[in-house]
Amino acid sequence: MIHPTSIAAFQEAEDAVPLRELSVVIPVLNEEESIQLLIRSVSEALSGIDYEVIIVDDCSSDNTRLKVRELVNDRLILVEFKKNYGQSTAMAAGVDHATGAYIAFLDGDLQNDPSDIPMMLEKIKAEDWDIVAGNRKNRKDKMLLRKIPSGMANWLIRRITKVGIHDFGCTLKVMKADVARDLQLHGEMHRFIPAVASFSGASMTEVDVKHHPRQFGHSKYNLSRTFRVISDLMLLFFMRRYSQKPMHIFGTFGFIAFSAGVLINLYLLGLKVAGQDIWGKPLLILGMILLIGGIQLITIGILADIGLRTYYETSKRGIYKVRKVYGGPAR
Repeated sequence: MIHPTSIAAFQEAEDAVPLRELSVVIPVLNEEESIQLLIRSVSEALSGIDYEVIIVDDCSSDNTRLKVRELVNDRLILVEFKKNYGQSTAMAAGVDHATGAYIAFLDGDLQNDPSDIPMMLEKIKAEDWDIVAGNRKNRKDKMLLRKIPSGMANWLIRRITKVGIHDFGCTLKVMKADVARDLQLHGEMHRFIPAVASFSGASMTEVDVKHHPRQFGHSKYNLSRTFRVISDLMLLFFMRRYSQKPMHIFGTFGFIAFSAGVLINLYLLGLKVAGQDIWGKPLLILGMILLIGGIQLITIGILADIGLRTYYETSKRGIYKVRKVYGGPAR
């Protein structure tokens, strides 16, 4: 059955659908060899749990979505993107379409093990955590290309965010639905879910989970993605320190630059009054740059504060377009 594709229409219908206990969100891209095996594995692992699986196809160029369509039912939903948006946006779309009280994120390459989900679900319910994150203790990836860079990245993220999670790159997580909906994922921010959630005060813990070697296809990670992750990490640092007060960073540097420019120009003015020629001096150029740059930084800080207020006061705009939605319960 084809459902309304707009998020607004889905949200209007959401109240009419009984909440399930768990929604499993799986973003996929070109996983035709593994997708049906993954769906069967999830079904076997979650027997006895009131669950649904939401597969978000990030505009695969192979037969991934066709293979999922063959299996859609009231528990299996397929969300097809019109274009490739990336894993974070695919996860956000899955959350938007989820009806579970808890949401689990799972990779589509069979390296995560769905059999860990019931244990994580039980832990989050029994101990009332907001997030239970997976830690790939015995990770089955190449040492030089994946494990060492990942270890360095995890150390850096912990240092910057002050969140004591060991494996930020593990997609396997279980969290409360309201926490998942507050994440506002985009870019490569799915790597920083514990950090982003902690900024809102979410409580979390970490458990060791199984990890398997990749059986089919090839990894989507490359050097270009590393640079995007670094960029998002810089954004994360800004969010942690200044997301509610951008004027504090722009205003501080702007005031320092402006003050230095004023002092330099006052000094040069004194030399000019004393009869010395100051035209063409490098110090004069530096003083003017600092003066103008300081004014610009302060102005940027003011505009950033105004923009932030506008953002919080206006409604959110969708960051993706859905081609079709298949499966799920009748609405």
